[in-house]
Formats: sequence, C-alpha cells, structure tokens
Amino acid sequence: MERKTKVHAEDNQQEIVITREFDLPLELLFKAYTEAEIVEQWMGTKVLKFENKKHGGWQFETKDSNGNVVFSANGVIHDYVLNERITRTFEMENTGFAPQLEFLEFEKLTDETSKLNILIVYKSVEHRNNQLKLPFSMGLNMAHNRLEEIVKQQK
Repeated sequence: MERKTKVHAEDNQQEIVITREFDLPLELLFKAYTEAEIVEQWMGTKVLKFENKKHGGWQFETKDSNGNVVFSANGVIHDYVLNERITRTFEMENTGFAPQLEFLEFEKLTDETSKLNILIVYKSVEHRNNQLKLPFSMGLNMAHNRLEEIVKQQK
C-alpha cells in the first residue's frame, strides 16, 4: 500500500515534517481535526476534553477490552485559526517521551482537495529519533487513510 502521508526527518534535527494531500475540501479536513466525534472515529480513541480555541486544552484516552488505559495524551492549544492552523502541545502520559510542539497548517488546493502540513518539534534529537523508532509513520498513514474514508462518507 502506498503511503500517502509523507514523514521527513533530517539527520541531527529536532523536528519532523509531515505532509499529506487529501481528497477532501479544506473545511472537512479541518473538521476532522477539530470535531470530537470525527477524531474518535479515525484515531480510535476517546476524546475526554477538546477546547478548540486559543489557550484551550485537549485530552484523549484509549482503553483495552478490560477497561485498562493503554494510551493517554493531552496538550494545550496555543493558536487556533479556523480552516488555517492549529498550534498545540502533545504529551503522551506515562511514557519516556517529553512533550512536543506541533504546528498544523491546513491548505486549500482545489474546491475538493486540501493539504495538511505538520511540523513537530521535539525536546532533543534523541527524543525525535526515539519517536521514529516506533511504527509512527505507518500508524499515521493508516490513521490519515481512515480519516479520509470516514469524512468522505459524511460528505
């Protein structure tokens, strides 16, 4: 399967750049990142808190079939401009990963297509490299594929 989500990581840098073009209008792509019901579907997690505004916060949690928390993450939204950009922190709880800073930029390509550009800045090169050792790129591509499928069904 072709990976439509591209992850670029230069050697000895603290950041990664993620790009993905979607067969979705800009407004629907932005909704997929800002409406809790849609996020829960494509990310496969429960949204506990989602304040999409400057100085807002968010919190996600995933439990296994026995009710044990297997993933928990939270952050603060630092900038929020409808259909343009979101700047936020991302912190996975109970892991060795430090919080990261994410800059999401949404771009209209045509009336029916759009592009997402994400710059993620890590605490150190080591933190970034540890993240990349996980199946991060594959998982993100799979999640973006689900996002596109789910939102297309809602059009």
